[in-house]
Amino acid sequence: MDASRSKAILDRYRDAARLPRDYPDLHDHLLALAEADKLIIVDEPVNKDTEMHPLVRWQYRGGIEEPDRKAFLFTRPTDSKGRTFEHPVLIAGLAGSRDIYRIGFGKPLDQVGARWIEALATPITPRVVDQAPCQEIVIEGAALDKPGMALDGLPVPISTPGWDNAPYLASAHYITADPDTGIQNVGNYRGQIKTPRRLGMNPSVELRAGIYAHWEKRRARNEPLPCAVVLGCPPVISYAAVQKMPENLDEVAVAGALAGGPINVVRARTVPLMVPAEAEIVIEGLIDTRWLEPEAPFGESHGYVNLQEYNAFMEVTAITRRRNPILTSFISQVTPSESSVIRKVAMEPVFYNYLRSTLSIRGVKKVAMHEPLTSLYAVIGIQFERGTAESEVWRALNAAQVLHRFAGKWIIAVDDDIDPDNADALFWAMSYRCQPQHDLQVVERKDPGHGPRGPRDNGETAAVLVNAMLKGTYAPVALPQREFMEGARKLWERLGLPPLKPQPPWHGYDLGHWPPALREQAERATRSEYFVTGEEAAKRRRDDVKMNDPVAQPGDNKPPILSDDTE
Repeated sequence: MDASRSKAILDRYRDAARLPRDYPDLHDHLLALAEADKLIIVDEPVNKDTEMHPLVRWQYRGGIEEPDRKAFLFTRPTDSKGRTFEHPVLIAGLAGSRDIYRIGFGKPLDQVGARWIEALATPITPRVVDQAPCQEIVIEGAALDKPGMALDGLPVPISTPGWDNAPYLASAHYITADPDTGIQNVGNYRGQIKTPRRLGMNPSVELRAGIYAHWEKRRARNEPLPCAVVLGCPPVISYAAVQKMPENLDEVAVAGALAGGPINVVRARTVPLMVPAEAEIVIEGLIDTRWLEPEAPFGESHGYVNLQEYNAFMEVTAITRRRNPILTSFISQVTPSESSVIRKVAMEPVFYNYLRSTLSIRGVKKVAMHEPLTSLYAVIGIQFERGTAESEVWRALNAAQVLHRFAGKWIIAVDDDIDPDNADALFWAMSYRCQPQHDLQVVERKDPGHGPRGPRDNGETAAVLVNAMLKGTYAPVALPQREFMEGARKLWERLGLPPLKPQPPWHGYDLGHWPPALREQAERATRSEYFVTGEEAAKRRRDDVKMNDPVAQPGDNKPPILSDDTE
């Protein structure tokens, strides 16, 4: 696309008039993505039901490295019946990569964790306004029954064509209020487009979502549940909506603390709720608390299709929007994906703070939730300082499996030379630093959480705690020492070979058992003086030992824990 056309598209979102605020809205964020070369504008007809999500999916399943992933803005959505839609669709625009998340969050990645901890502790009450961009266009009452004026006018993509039975809202922030306390909850749930005025609602019961508690209370009163569904909003609200928080916290107030100032909210038109003033599109309605109806199949973030089940639905009472709205759609399903990045960046520091600060467990350096295919919740690595007491290691393993009832099926403790984000490194530690009969515990009666339920034990699962820490001194890691790898890299680059992306471990290092005599022999070998070592070996011949018996070194009475088993 030529530069003039791109500029014309982006100019639509340069809003002159704006409410006082300390945060970017989605329009500001889109322009920031374009400025950072993180936005691909697709300015041609693209079928939202068959092409849109598959196109973006390729950047996650096609070998594109995370730093090279971008947001996609589709300006001319169509469907399989040839219909065209007015509003553009943004996919992977909130967390297509960590860098996209950083742009939306407005802080360097190394400051995100601390900001989250502070925001959860000191939320900022939203600022109420009388007029708001999200209500520049209002459709309610009989106007909703006109063709294209209700849900049928929204270009909601099909996430997993070939499996999903309808378009689903994938980045829908459902706002409800506790009827007892009035505290609002904002959570991200899927919503099936069922008819122009009926929207599905899957409350993720297995995650104990706040909206489900509100629904139960309204059902006990024989009342419908008022609800407002936000499609597109200031990024900090989206980041808060997907975070797991205590039920007494209003996610919009936490979003304000993330932003450093209050979020503007306005009263919804037909339901007693406050909605983000800078939202792109707001769907208002009443969720039925008496009847449930079939919903799904739908491809889920655990990597499998969730088959049909009974869930709630909402009757739409109004749709409000900006004059130039952008409809957002998370790309989810098989991870890595946008939905896994948006959760991982925030959940890992929360886990770390819980272990290190709340429980004062010594030695914890990092928590890593494994992302590819496992969707964060199943495999969790905890990195410790070398020499951390074993009692602290087990405290952390047990604590990690209870922070969330649904998170932590495989929890592995590793030393600080193991990168817990690297699955190969985790398996390496589990293979050679763990004796399962001593270093593994199974904790039964674990909630299965978000994922396919097994056919046994009513779907219950268990947590497996693995202590894959060093239990003593080990021989060095069998890679060339750092100085030789760095020297070879200079040669590599001088030869013009492909760019390197070092994967830890990329050099050898000492793990505690490296006797001086062997160090001297290795240094001698690098000076090409290894025949001297051969002559010394001949002087130490013995006929009273077996093959593979370790050789005691002068001044060392402890053989290495790991022997060399190469053929």
